[in-house]
Amino acid sequence: MTDEQQINRRRLARTHDIDWPKGAQAHIGQPVQAGDVFPMVIVWVSIGAGALVSGQVFLDGNDVLWVRDVSEGDGLGQWSWPPLK
Repeated sequence: MTDEQQINRRRLARTHDIDWPKGAQAHIGQPVQAGDVFPMVIVWVSIGAGALVSGQVFLDGNDVLWVRDVSEGDGLGQWSWPPLK
């Protein structure tokens, strides 16, 4: 399952639950799609060539997505530095 499918499924399931358990957290936010760009706080970096990172991606909503072992690049599911202007 792709990241965007996981996020959208989690948000949809929560909005249609009727009998939420005590303390349940609603995941509410804009739908995401492949190619969307979000900020991430990196909390771990591997050492060596082809270093990978892990961290929390801040979504347009009240939830975050935890990602692990992400490589740097311009493709889907990769991280990159913001462009310099």
